[in-house]
Amino acid sequence: MKRSIPITLLAILAAVACGETRKLEHIRASEVAATLALSREEKLEEERTIRVAHRDTLTVMDDDGKEQLIMKAVKDENTGEMVATDVLDAAVVTARFRNIAERHGRIDLRFEIIVPREMQDSKWQLRFYPDMFILGDSLRLDPVMITGKDYRKAQLRGYQQYEKFLRSIVTDTTLFIDLRNLEIFLQRNIPQIYQFRNDTSYVSDEQFISHYGVTEKAALDHYTNHFAKRRNERKKARRGQMWSKYVKSPIVTEGIRLDTVIQNMDGDFVYHYVQSVMTRPKLRKVDIVLSGDIWQADERLYAMKRSDPLSFYISSFSSFADGTERYLTRIVERKVSANTACYVDFESGKADVNIRLGHNREEIGRIEENIRELLNNETYDIDSVVISASASPEGRLDINTRLSERRAKAISDYFDRFIRHWKDSVRREGGFALSFDGENDSKGSRPSFQDIDFISRSLGENWDMLTFLVENDSTLTKNQVRSFRDILSLPDVDTREARLQKEPYYRYLRENLYPRLRTVRFDFRLNRKGMVKDTIHTTVIDSLYMRGVQALRDRDYEQAITLLRPYRDFNTAIAYLSMDYNASAMDILKDMERTPEVNYMLAILHARNGDDENAVQCYLSACRKEPSYVHRGNLDPEIYVLIQRYGLNRQDDNSPDLY
Repeated sequence: MKRSIPITLLAILAAVACGETRKLEHIRASEVAATLALSREEKLEEERTIRVAHRDTLTVMDDDGKEQLIMKAVKDENTGEMVATDVLDAAVVTARFRNIAERHGRIDLRFEIIVPREMQDSKWQLRFYPDMFILGDSLRLDPVMITGKDYRKAQLRGYQQYEKFLRSIVTDTTLFIDLRNLEIFLQRNIPQIYQFRNDTSYVSDEQFISHYGVTEKAALDHYTNHFAKRRNERKKARRGQMWSKYVKSPIVTEGIRLDTVIQNMDGDFVYHYVQSVMTRPKLRKVDIVLSGDIWQADERLYAMKRSDPLSFYISSFSSFADGTERYLTRIVERKVSANTACYVDFESGKADVNIRLGHNREEIGRIEENIRELLNNETYDIDSVVISASASPEGRLDINTRLSERRAKAISDYFDRFIRHWKDSVRREGGFALSFDGENDSKGSRPSFQDIDFISRSLGENWDMLTFLVENDSTLTKNQVRSFRDILSLPDVDTREARLQKEPYYRYLRENLYPRLRTVRFDFRLNRKGMVKDTIHTTVIDSLYMRGVQALRDRDYEQAITLLRPYRDFNTAIAYLSMDYNASAMDILKDMERTPEVNYMLAILHARNGDDENAVQCYLSACRKEPSYVHRGNLDPEIYVLIQRYGLNRQDDNSPDLY
């Protein structure tokens, strides 16, 4: 009797092991595998949509104005005739593809992972890996794991064993020291150091050895259990090894879609998988393929054969975008102008241009560079340069006005000499001579240099600039700005200046703001080379519109709407449709010529609004003129429902004649 119990247990274990072996052999022989299927929820929803009560018969018009009746009908098996029917239930077939519509730049891939009952066992873990194939690239999606109850128990037991091992590692190194015997040794042999046991004062190792002839480390080392310490260190070094020994299959919590523990499953296990994907240009199809393994502890028992692909065909309105270039009419003027300003310092009361004074070298150099660029310009010739000088308000108005006139004239003469010198340098470097009447030398091919008129003007005292600088100055107080405004209201400018000189902030104005009033403005009057008429009309590509079309193609619908809204054309309607702005899209399309593209878009809009009759009418009209829409209709769910509901596109006597 004493041996009957273990014999019975061994028999049971042997039977279980034998049963698992036969089960695995059956899986291998039959190539049992999990399968991919379209989401049942979507199929049921689709069927519910089709079964909603509708009129069995629709009346539509063909292109010749003749009426056509579209009805639900089936072919009689005996007579071969088509007869009307009111059957509501649809036949359910297993499809390997689905047409999904891209909306808002995203698609949702919905599918099911179906795990047959034969693959489920309490001692196994099933690992399934969905792979997504998109535009020639592949991406592994989050795996799905189905864990048996006993498999999970074994995992947890491994963690418990590893935790027990970790608890056996000593972390407090003082536990290896024989403190009692060390204390007795110190008390008997070195009573002075024994007193430190209740003393918080710090004694360095150097002081310790100088007093007692032995280091603290040596004393501790003598009373340390080195065998236990070395054994503890070996345990620390084996932590990784013991992890692999006990935790053969770690519990994964990151980067997986599902890890569920099953027990007593009597049927197939079904997981509803949803993967959102941002669409991209040229994306038309996405494939999902499933692979998987059966694991027991750290051993892979079986590798599942890869499934057939489950395909999703993507319909996007962006494919309807009309890329025809759009042009703008632009008026080109023969005469144009360009202007710039510089700050030229002059000595008090003088009009001579001193290149060494203040920042004159930098400012004048900048203007010279601008002139060189204009002289080398291939589109424009300089006709004349208007130089206007202004003065700061210190002194009398009449004197400042004459002074600014002299300064404008001095700047004009300076740059007139600069241009003449530049022309002479170009002629010498070019190795040919140019006549002053504008004709090229017979040896030269460079365009001639024409004379440039310099016109000098005086702007007088620059009170406008002074007002702007005071209003935006961060140093002046609000009361000082208010005082300046009061003085500015005086009509006589000389009286204003006299009043300002009495204010405590005048020195600040004189030293910091007044120099910025002595400006010289350059207005370059240019002519287009070779142009005789004052204005011509030309066409250029509307770059703003084409950016909107590109945004539509790139499925950036919000940007497309922003750019295309003012144009109110077919592309604008497509952008509205893509964002479900149906009323705005209808407002544009209803007044457009009924091309196949417009009719197809109207069919979608009518379908969204529940107007089946107009939706079918527009769809059939689009297909008659453009047969490719027969296939396209299967890609857009709005049209696909109509095709299924009314039996459109069937190759039988009752199907509407699309061609």
